[in-house]
Amino acid sequence: MKKIRTKLLAVIAIITFLFVGCSDLDEELQDRLTLEQVEEATAGETPDVSNLLTEAYGTLRELHGSGADIISDHVSDALIAPTRGGDWDDNGAWRALHQHTWDADFGNLRNFFNRYTTGLFSAIDLLQFNPNTQQEAEARFLRAFYVFWICDGWGQVPMREPGAPLADLPYVLSSPEAIAFVISELEAIVGNLPEDDVPWVATQAAAYALLAKAYLNKAVYESDDRQTFSFNTGDMSKVIENCDAIINPGDFELEAEYFENFTADNGENSSELIFSSNNIAGIQSNSMRGFWMSALHYNQTPGGWNGFSTLADFYNTFEADDQRRSAELTTLKEQTGLIAGLMIGQQYNAAGEALQDRQGNPLSFTLESPIIVSGDLLEVSGVRIMKWIPNMDNEDTPGNKFSFLRYGDVLLTKAEALMRSGDNGPALTIVNDLREVRGASALSSIDEASLLAERGRELYMEGWRRNDLIRYGKFLDAWQDKTVSDPTYLLFPFPSSQIVANPDLQQNPGY
Repeated sequence: MKKIRTKLLAVIAIITFLFVGCSDLDEELQDRLTLEQVEEATAGETPDVSNLLTEAYGTLRELHGSGADIISDHVSDALIAPTRGGDWDDNGAWRALHQHTWDADFGNLRNFFNRYTTGLFSAIDLLQFNPNTQQEAEARFLRAFYVFWICDGWGQVPMREPGAPLADLPYVLSSPEAIAFVISELEAIVGNLPEDDVPWVATQAAAYALLAKAYLNKAVYESDDRQTFSFNTGDMSKVIENCDAIINPGDFELEAEYFENFTADNGENSSELIFSSNNIAGIQSNSMRGFWMSALHYNQTPGGWNGFSTLADFYNTFEADDQRRSAELTTLKEQTGLIAGLMIGQQYNAAGEALQDRQGNPLSFTLESPIIVSGDLLEVSGVRIMKWIPNMDNEDTPGNKFSFLRYGDVLLTKAEALMRSGDNGPALTIVNDLREVRGASALSSIDEASLLAERGRELYMEGWRRNDLIRYGKFLDAWQDKTVSDPTYLLFPFPSSQIVANPDLQQNPGY
């Protein structure tokens, strides 16, 4: 079995090269192992499909922490990575994300694309080895999941049929074709998925949640420019139908304590996780710790990298009693002195002692966070984000599951579909029921602006902010340290090597 897996990894590597084009390193590897040699080496051998499925799920761990999903927040109005003296400059990479000035060869986005296409191929590869009915459904869910996100980011999606000759270039789905594929796949397989609520497995609830997302964004993906679109009543009805398939059985409910959704044992204890990565404490979690390390100061526990913060305008959208803004978790405070949520003002250690920065000044985080920081603000500018909760027993490889699809999101998705259908009363009821659980006061009315703000408060740092801003027509707007963006940036660029390698793929306009 080890020999078979080694050969399959070689196949995955070569297919990934075909997705992302050839560099000098790619050419060197292909000189050593040709496509024909790989096909010959694996001919007639049948791998363990359950192992391949485990590996396909494992690709999800590449999407969080300091990985792909966090970019969706960095290009939004919710997150900023200030350049602090000589720290966090990285040749302007973080500023380019925040200010929408990236180009076709921007490394972070190239890596982002590569991770998604690698995950896509892993799911496709599995399907050629005669999986059983449930295994096939799970792999097809993962394939649809990756097609959804590539469509969301880049519009066009390179695709390959299971078992297709490795020398064949991927064909390309247009944005309308891609979202149609996602919908048809999920509707075809949902009945073959398991009914249980294990969040790191593709379940029926996960398919319904992703279907709701697909129908909600369908008009955006079918538009020519992602600026001119209208929401079809039939599509909104399908959003509501799929949300109700999750809500009505009563298998999920809002957590009374919001941050229980983000702790190290959230996979076992949260009643909201629908689909997540399967991080295993002490064993594997990729860069999950990047969520807190990138925000914490060097002198806090755990000692962080003094980087990311949220924007003042975003912080100010929260009411003081909204538990999503901040909450005291007993174990977290006893171990570290930290609070959960958005951290502002004087910081303390576990003994309750006021902390200092490295120059001996009070470690007191400020509301404002300019994109270029110097002087006394160098180490303290910006409200820091502690949404994903560290576990000091497994600091480097935490067990927190990253939630791609969560029940709070499903409720707000249904509310949005109701609002876009003209049913503002039921939409307002859903939002206010959620706000009551979160400790926020009731809204008197609902409209696009208030619902977008609510989605921001509920889902910050969960990878949905860019998607939401585009759907609400706000992604190109000016915000702190960002002017109005050119429509070019509604889509990400394909790596130039990908364009060279595949003549069927067209670079997105403006790059």
